[in-house]
Amino acid sequence: MNKLKIAVQKSGRLNEDSLRILKQIGISIDNGKDQLKASARNFPLEVFYLRNGDIPQYLKDGVVDAAIIGENVLIEKGKDITIVEKLGFSKCRVSIAVPKSSNAKNLKDLEGKRIATSYPNTVNQILEKDGVKANLHIINGSVEIAPNIGLADGICDIVSSGSTLFKNGLKEIEVLLKSEAVLATSPKISEENQAIIDKIQFRLKSVLRGRENKYVLLNAPNDKLDRIINILPGMNSPTILPLAKEGWSSLHSVINKNDFWNVIDELKANGAEGILVCPIENMVL
Repeated sequence: MNKLKIAVQKSGRLNEDSLRILKQIGISIDNGKDQLKASARNFPLEVFYLRNGDIPQYLKDGVVDAAIIGENVLIEKGKDITIVEKLGFSKCRVSIAVPKSSNAKNLKDLEGKRIATSYPNTVNQILEKDGVKANLHIINGSVEIAPNIGLADGICDIVSSGSTLFKNGLKEIEVLLKSEAVLATSPKISEENQAIIDKIQFRLKSVLRGRENKYVLLNAPNDKLDRIINILPGMNSPTILPLAKEGWSSLHSVINKNDFWNVIDELKANGAEGILVCPIENMVL
């Protein structure tokens, strides 16, 4: 059977999150320690463990069919690579930072200055777009130290919590772009393997929808059902079941997690009782 070749980061948090979401969509990987390649036991898929910065080239060359990779890496090294699905984890931003003593407030204030970065293509594109001229120093790793040793006036690097900047006496002055993990495919992917990707994407969507919603069960008097039904969004309409207690019903519905507490407050104010909230593992539409 033909197998889809998918690349993930060799180590680190993105590696762990990538394998976790593959497990959540029902794909079991036999990954032993220090392996460079592993096969799935129950799905036509092979996982390749690669350096994050090398993955875009492997995709371009068709060595792998797909990858779970940071969007920022594709922006820097793989603009012609198709993003199939944004995955909602490993979120970060590519930002400009300067020493805390600096008067610079944005990228334009670094006109004619020196910027150290591991993302020269990204920075050059934005500099050109904004009409800013600056001198780039390309550094692979430990970019934050550049201003402290006099190599640069500012840096451009990925930022998650900002703690690394703080430890190195830097402040973030402008976010150039936001990034998260994505599923991407090779421009040379075959039709057969594209069909496998379509199956993976279908499963991913169900998991991602589940993360964004909560399953809610509640009891309400029948004379308040219409009011409560209008409050509950649901996927289509809430499920209503009669209770043994006369004049009462149980309602089952789905609430988006971003609206959750506001909806719950409104339900309580309109007579809902015994509200139970459950996580959703998968949500297939």
